[in-house]
Amino acid sequence: MADFLPITKKEMTERGITQFDFICVTGDSYVDHPSFGIAIISRLLESQGFSVGMIAQPDWRNKKDFCEFGAPKYAFLVTGGNIDSMVAHYTVAKRRRSDDAYTAGGKAGKRPDRAVTVYTKALKAIYPEVPVLIGGLEASLRRFAHYDYWDDAVHPSILCSSGADLLMYGMGELQITEIGRRFREGQTVSQMTDICGTCYLTDPVNTPYGAVQCPDFQIVARDKKSYAKATRQQMNEQDEVYGKTIVQRQGDKMLVQNPPMRSLSQSELDKVYALPYMRMYHPSYEPLGGVAAIEEVEFSIAHNRGCFGACNFCSIAFHQGRKIAVRSEESVLREAKLLASSPRFKGYIHDVGGPTANFRQPSCKKQLEHGLCKGKKCLAPTPCKQLEADHTEYLELLRKIRAIPGVKRVFIRSGIRYDYLMEDKNEAFFDELVRYHVSGQLKVAPEHCSNAVLDKMGKPHIETYLAFMRKFYQKTKEAEKEQYLVPYLMSSHPGSTLQDAIELALFLKQNKIRPEQVQDFYPTPGTVSTCMYYTGLDPYTMEPVYVPTDPEDKAMQRALLQYFQPKNQDLVRKALRKAKRFDLIGHGKNALVEGKPAAPQGKYTGTGWKKGNKSRKGKDHSWQKDVTKKGKGNRKRP
Repeated sequence: MADFLPITKKEMTERGITQFDFICVTGDSYVDHPSFGIAIISRLLESQGFSVGMIAQPDWRNKKDFCEFGAPKYAFLVTGGNIDSMVAHYTVAKRRRSDDAYTAGGKAGKRPDRAVTVYTKALKAIYPEVPVLIGGLEASLRRFAHYDYWDDAVHPSILCSSGADLLMYGMGELQITEIGRRFREGQTVSQMTDICGTCYLTDPVNTPYGAVQCPDFQIVARDKKSYAKATRQQMNEQDEVYGKTIVQRQGDKMLVQNPPMRSLSQSELDKVYALPYMRMYHPSYEPLGGVAAIEEVEFSIAHNRGCFGACNFCSIAFHQGRKIAVRSEESVLREAKLLASSPRFKGYIHDVGGPTANFRQPSCKKQLEHGLCKGKKCLAPTPCKQLEADHTEYLELLRKIRAIPGVKRVFIRSGIRYDYLMEDKNEAFFDELVRYHVSGQLKVAPEHCSNAVLDKMGKPHIETYLAFMRKFYQKTKEAEKEQYLVPYLMSSHPGSTLQDAIELALFLKQNKIRPEQVQDFYPTPGTVSTCMYYTGLDPYTMEPVYVPTDPEDKAMQRALLQYFQPKNQDLVRKALRKAKRFDLIGHGKNALVEGKPAAPQGKYTGTGWKKGNKSRKGKDHSWQKDVTKKGKGNRKRP
């Protein structure tokens, strides 16, 4: 246990430490692995000569755990954990989850709701003079006034609600390095107002000049157009080349977000992954059954960061950024050899990836000097003409990992951008992906088939997926393998109507796809899609967006994606009748469910029903028999 950072007073004393420089407080069980953000930050500080203690999942209902080590010399560092504490606790239906993969033994309830705020308030009550710095996903995505799905209300910046002294957003290595240096030189946290990648609160009189000003918290909390405008401003400045300081009034204080911190260089990223991680959960968790979250990442390798795909429902662009940062080949191979030498290694590297596995270079050379295009996407709705799709370097890396003694197979499980893959004229990577790197199933994310919905998602149109699907199965057949695509699909995203959900159900039936899992859209802080969900507006066009919020509407959309399951039959029939798609009920070749159509037989033209030479359009095409009355064909309109 001596090689893990101290988690008890006894371990602290055994190391001869009387006071830590920094104490980390996390909502996860302590896992010393580079896929856990707090592990990186703590090991990085340790490598710079600081002493660091770890308080994992403290009991927030009393002072004992927070007082384990006493006060640190410089600051407490607080994170909610690897994922948002509210997402960890609640399903999209706001039902309490029964387990937690980031907690020893999978036990739920070991962290509070809104962990960053609760931990920070507790520390401030016990140690009012000690700086508390917050970071990680939960803090990063709540740095501005934001819509909170669980309260169905707009909340102020987490700096206001928590009382923290400084917020680090994005990937925090360079921020914490600069903060550590300044503390060591004698600066106070109140003097650290110029560090990129950080946010702080100040009196309005101290507002920096030249900043982009968002509408105030009080305004965005009551006016949805202002909220949408603020979202667009925040997204537009999230670029390390041209991003400006952003300010937003929060009551009697001004929130200041300094420009984004630059991405780590390749050598800096290599050093981060070369730190002496134990690559496992703390041994004290073994009697509890360990920490499940380590299982998928223990023998996986992250070779990149960032994602220029920037889907609207994804927080990566707002947190990590769109610029791609990569480790060197030597660094990745060193880690692969380290994994292969582990006594627990069975010969399988589960993943060589990152946010998007097959991104290993910028989308174009222009962005290196000018940044990524403001308000535009590199891949959607169609690939930019400046896009440079090349898998050569990634392919060579995978080949060298496959050649390491003891490595039987190397899989890619973190997901690939098939639209980027289709732009690469050299099919060598596609060929070897199919031949060597698919573990029976390849997960990809078309998300929907309606191009109108895909536009709101910031995803490529469905024609791209269909072309990819055909080529994948063609290459799979040529390789004499039995492999399948597993498409990720999302229901009830802003812009998705019941008709769109039906279109997706038909698409799945026609392509013989039966998804085992589908995901309802989850409105989490810090995404464009969440802005659409709350405001009913597209923040880039300010045009209205249909938002499915009614629980029954959402349930029907979800059921349609799994129309073939017996438990969904009644809901699917109800959805089809509501949408006047009686042609899809019964025994026709396109029928989604069995049953009586409860409408005249005929052909659905897309705008109305046609029977013989007559057609009824608009609202009136929904006429049906009144089966409750006697007589010949009594008709009524619902």
